[in-house]
Amino acid sequence: MTAAIEIHRASAGYGGVRVLDGIDLAVASGEVVAIVGRSGSGKTTLLRLIAGTLAPATGDVRLLGATPSEARRHKRIGFVGQNAQLHPWRTVLENVRLPLEVNPVDADGGPRPEEWVARTGLANEARAYPHQLSGGMRQRVALARSLVADPAILLMDEPLSALDELTREDLRLELTRFWGETRSVVYVTHDIAEAVWLADRVGVLSGRPARMAAMVSVPLPRPRTPEMRRETRFLDTVDAIRGMLS
Repeated sequence: MTAAIEIHRASAGYGGVRVLDGIDLAVASGEVVAIVGRSGSGKTTLLRLIAGTLAPATGDVRLLGATPSEARRHKRIGFVGQNAQLHPWRTVLENVRLPLEVNPVDADGGPRPEEWVARTGLANEARAYPHQLSGGMRQRVALARSLVADPAILLMDEPLSALDELTREDLRLELTRFWGETRSVVYVTHDIAEAVWLADRVGVLSGRPARMAAMVSVPLPRPRTPEMRRETRFLDTVDAIRGMLS
């Protein structure tokens, strides 16, 4: 498979302090890679490198054969963070429609905002405002907004960390439906079990500055089901990754 994301020997940091050192990562088209590591290990810094909001001190980052800034300019990158960051004065539908107002060319041939609102289970809330929604609903709006421009690459920074466990379980199932077979995903989480259940591979960041200590293939077929979380192969993979971080 062709790599959608390619990082070669990239290092980065802030204020002269190096956070990441010599990172190599390749994410194929349609692949989901989760990134785990201890707090402060550089998981979000790695996402910033991919998104092009932080330039590498050394090394190279390419997205779809272009620089991150070029990919971002052409709306090839979607992002969902811990906070939905919705505009409070806009309705659900208006928030989802926003990327297409900024760049209407991206709407050609893809699902309309109304369709993404429906796909994320928010058809009845289309005219509601963010303050009228639960935390899980707001994250669904953020997901629909990130997908409406049909990005080839989706970056997610612990998007479910602030939600209760039942809501997280529901949204995990939704995520696996919306990613599709051609969209490449890098999913940052502190939850090892979540990483294993969602991803095709799990990258483990370790050390100070952090390096990619391991890349673990997940031995679970797709589509994923909640029952897989009780299987020995799932539990063994979680334990193996936890051992790497101990």
